[in-house]
Amino acid sequence: MNLGISILFTQPQAKPPSLFSFMSPFAWEVWIYIAVAFLSVSFILFLVARITPYEWDSPLPCIANPEKLYNQFNLANSFWFTIGSILQQGSDLAPKAVSTRIIAGTWWFFTLIMVSSYTANLATFLIVQELEESFKNLEELANSKIDYGCVANGSTSKFFSSSQNPVKQRIWENMKRKGEIVLKTSNDEGINSVRARPGKFAFFMESTIIEYHMERKCGITQVGGLLDHKGYGIALPKDSPYLDFFNSKILKMQENGKLDELKRKWWKEEGKEASETCPTTSVSDSVKALSLSNVGGVFVVLVFGCIVAIIITATEFFFKIRKLKTKGSLKEEIIKDLQFALQCRGNVKPVKKEKTTEGVVTEDELGSTPYLNNFVSSLNEAVESSSGSGG
Repeated sequence: MNLGISILFTQPQAKPPSLFSFMSPFAWEVWIYIAVAFLSVSFILFLVARITPYEWDSPLPCIANPEKLYNQFNLANSFWFTIGSILQQGSDLAPKAVSTRIIAGTWWFFTLIMVSSYTANLATFLIVQELEESFKNLEELANSKIDYGCVANGSTSKFFSSSQNPVKQRIWENMKRKGEIVLKTSNDEGINSVRARPGKFAFFMESTIIEYHMERKCGITQVGGLLDHKGYGIALPKDSPYLDFFNSKILKMQENGKLDELKRKWWKEEGKEASETCPTTSVSDSVKALSLSNVGGVFVVLVFGCIVAIIITATEFFFKIRKLKTKGSLKEEIIKDLQFALQCRGNVKPVKKEKTTEGVVTEDELGSTPYLNNFVSSLNEAVESSSGSGG
């Protein structure tokens, strides 16, 4: 049976939840990138909707050829559209142009992945609690403010006092300076001190004894690995005739697993009832916030979608300007419309009429609506007649 000196300490407790623990599923860099993506996409949607001619429409569908067009994607509505998507609430705004629909679809894909990742990781953070560990190895213990000790005048104290390792020498000097406060008369006294001073006292003892007491006492655990390596043996008189017999039997028991079976019986099975009464907590230190390397591909898709939408916006803008050009050069028309769009204010603009084959604008294209005009004329005649009869 192999063993070594190890550290006995109280079991680490779960960290208390933070007030902003709902932000734990993502690393801070991811939250910053999400905020930048939200602001960027909202502003790009606003600009693209102003530039593309297919987002300018009449709010009155009964008028076939209106004199003014309106754009639903002002700056406030653009931000409202994107925030509604990421909060899974939607909005009453619906993109009409191909370019704005591409931006909307890309943003919806981005929010789908991010919200799904956030929800899955948040559930893990709420169920699994993170351990609050004081130290993980001998070096961290030596640099901490935790007291530590061992059995005085035993093999463990001899191990530290004769060690040439600087850390172990420092530990021994510290224990020797504190004296009876940390140097105990027995292992039981050291175990009781660990349990009486949770999180403030660690005790050096053999690993097999630590394992034995961990199965029978609650709230204690072994920290780190073994500080040395040795094994148990059976002492016999010098030149004993039973030496070969014991060696062969011990090797045979080790080969057929009998030693492991005996250890399992006397360490674990005998202490099973005591260990079952100890409170258990679902704890783990393996849950980590999603970093940019985990979700970076979604941001790449979002950037690519915005670039495609901008290219399509330029195409829509150019062909519509070319189709509706009335006077002046094409370059002047493009500059004029771009100046209006990039002013970023005002969501109303006058209608441009299409050119006919003769180069003039027809009556219908000027906004003539016969049915509406007949209705208005009849209404005016009715008002005049009622006014005359009243006089």
